[in-house]
Amino acid sequence: MSGGSLGPVGLVVGGALSVQFGAAVAVLLMPEAGAFGVVTLRLVLAALVLLIICRPRLRGHSRSDWGTVVAFGSAMAGMNILFYQSIDRIPLGAAVTLEVLGPLALSVIVSRRAINFVWAGLALVGVVLLSGGGLDRLDPVGALLAIAAGGMWAAYIVFSARTGRRFPQADGLAMALAFGALLSLPFGLVEAGSKLIEPSILLMGLGVALLSSVLPYTLELLALRRLPAPTFAVMMSLEPAVAATAGFLVLNQALAVTEALAISLVIVASMGAVRTQVRRK
Repeated sequence: MSGGSLGPVGLVVGGALSVQFGAAVAVLLMPEAGAFGVVTLRLVLAALVLLIICRPRLRGHSRSDWGTVVAFGSAMAGMNILFYQSIDRIPLGAAVTLEVLGPLALSVIVSRRAINFVWAGLALVGVVLLSGGGLDRLDPVGALLAIAAGGMWAAYIVFSARTGRRFPQADGLAMALAFGALLSLPFGLVEAGSKLIEPSILLMGLGVALLSSVLPYTLELLALRRLPAPTFAVMMSLEPAVAATAGFLVLNQALAVTEALAISLVIVASMGAVRTQVRRK
């Protein structure tokens, strides 16, 4: 692989590590602020950080530009609300296992190369193995919420790529995060109320915002400027492996032998997708 190809791959891997360890920290915060409260803290604080850093220009954008921002922000809010409601009901690794079906489906639907079907299929086998064959024992509502979050994740990938093309730096991401934060704010206020401004909860919420939103969304936005959506979507199959590792290290959720095999499969699938794109170039 050339140095140019390692750049976007490193961005995706860094984003995956950041977002899943952030999700593990969020699980620890949920007993204090609730699932809706954690989502609100994550999006609001992340939006404030990026707005301060980027200071995006609000004038001079077309109606189509604003439509992309609204769609991107809605996808982020929906993805986070659904996912956090899911991990409030089922283990982190299982939730991400189900959620990643969205990007996998996107990679198959959008791709025009037959080999990407192979990589997506291999990743899907790993996803099934990572579930440990116990998805039928999961809370059904939590499982459905994770699958729905996967659909929103696919939309996130599409609109993140469009936002990266339409706006300089991370300006579009900052505005989309602000819109998503506004959508989530009523839910957080109803569930958590004044707890959202308690210093200890705010501090943990800031950590979740930086790990789960500011850093990974920025890295993914940059990666999508250099990787096509199908390749990026297949690389998202790394997320269950990272989530399982984060669950083990932070939440004491042990890994089985089949889960180690699943991690190997999703890594091979991701590497294959990237190598296919490099050869195409």
